[in-house]
Amino acid sequence: MADASVKNLEIRSIAFSKGGHITQKYTCEGDDINPPLEISNIPDEAISLVLIVEDPDAPKGLFYHWLVWNIDPATTMINEKQNPGISGTNSFGKTGYGGPCPPSGEHRYFFKVYALDKKLDLLGGATINELQQAMKDHIISSGELMGLYKKRNS
Repeated sequence: MADASVKNLEIRSIAFSKGGHITQKYTCEGDDINPPLEISNIPDEAISLVLIVEDPDAPKGLFYHWLVWNIDPATTMINEKQNPGISGTNSFGKTGYGGPCPPSGEHRYFFKVYALDKKLDLLGGATINELQQAMKDHIISSGELMGLYKKRNS
């Protein structure tokens, strides 16, 4: 059970500000690599971190761009082109990061980080449903960073 005194995790990026536009380099129109992320306020009791990147504005509902778990809680910086843990299968049907690539209009992309009280016993390639089930009742803190992206020709 989470301690009420635990602060929310903070997540920042030099690639975009909170609510700002994601730099094209980190999208399907650029190098399609993950942006650098800085995580702070990680609780001392965290055993692992989970990172989920999702687009709630996709035409068919939530679209997952990146699922990563068992990230070392000592990790305060995820560099670009870095996979800091075990990757699950994203909505592109691949493991690893898949950058923003909205079919039309401007979409919101949420970079969500969770601190857990355990490491997850999940193999690489697991689905979002498997990840969420494994995380259930083990989240002790969380935080998110939202960025926007619209393709140049949409």
